[in-house]
Amino acid sequence: MHSLKYDRKTKLSLYAEAGISNYWIFNLVDNQLAMYSEPDQKRQGDFNYRSQKVVMPDEAVAIPGFPDLSLDLSLVFPA
Repeated sequence: MHSLKYDRKTKLSLYAEAGISNYWIFNLVDNQLAMYSEPDQKRQGDFNYRSQKVVMPDEAVAIPGFPDLSLDLSLVFPA
């Protein structure tokens, strides 16, 4: 669980600050994918993402930058 907290707070902020346009967290605890996009700085030193989408394990997601490719999450999070 420590890794998930680190991914959601520390790494997310660092990636947003670096301008990484898409940041994904594969949550193996809850079997879901958290997708973050549109890095933003709300105030000095406070970096985050403007958009967040949670995708469930029975769904597929398009891979940013590759419009013809998708990822079937049922292959990542088997039942």
